[in-house]
Amino acid sequence: MLRSTSSPTRASPPPAITIPSISQHASSSLAPSTTNLKGRARSSSIVKLEEVGEGFDELLDQSVYRNLNTEWVNRKGAWAIHIVLIAAGKFLFDTVPGITQDMSWTLVNITYMTLSYLMFHYVTGIPFEQDLHGGAYDDLTLWEQIDEGAQYTPAKKWLVCCPIGLFLASTHYTHYDPWLFAINFTFLLFVLVPKLPQAHGQRIRILPPDDASGMQTPVTPYPTSTPTGD
Repeated sequence: MLRSTSSPTRASPPPAITIPSISQHASSSLAPSTTNLKGRARSSSIVKLEEVGEGFDELLDQSVYRNLNTEWVNRKGAWAIHIVLIAAGKFLFDTVPGITQDMSWTLVNITYMTLSYLMFHYVTGIPFEQDLHGGAYDDLTLWEQIDEGAQYTPAKKWLVCCPIGLFLASTHYTHYDPWLFAINFTFLLFVLVPKLPQAHGQRIRILPPDDASGMQTPVTPYPTSTPTGD
């Protein structure tokens, strides 16, 4: 008998099957498409600090004509009018029935501080002849316009001493009552802080409008991975 010399054929091993991990499928399904990325709108803060700059154009417009809005501060009688108004306010509150001396001095202090803040630190611009200066004073308060913005001038020193002197008088005649002292001191701070040189040209905006630049905060795309095929 003839015996076959050919070796028997071996069966090839089955192909390896790879199962993609669940984490890869989850990450690829949750990852956003890079072709449709959109920026997230930039959120604005509640309180914003802005600086009112005095550029070359503004300084040039201010030097064309005299600022009649601040000339009266250095004239005769402008300093004495503060004492007259304080005395008139004290006399007026004393005539109101039922007002004690403690309450009268506190009301005088509150009234003077409030009017001083509105006049020197709240209203901006000039009320007349705005075209002569090309809007150079539109963003400046009366305090920032006095003496062309110079600090520690005689007029500004007097305007600083008046509220401090009234506060000391109110504290003395209210017999150093802690509650009245806190009220008078709070109103004093509202008048003195804007007069500091560090506060010159600074504006605190509460709930400012959104930035009109249209810029958006970019979104960092998630890393994508391609699942391995069978």
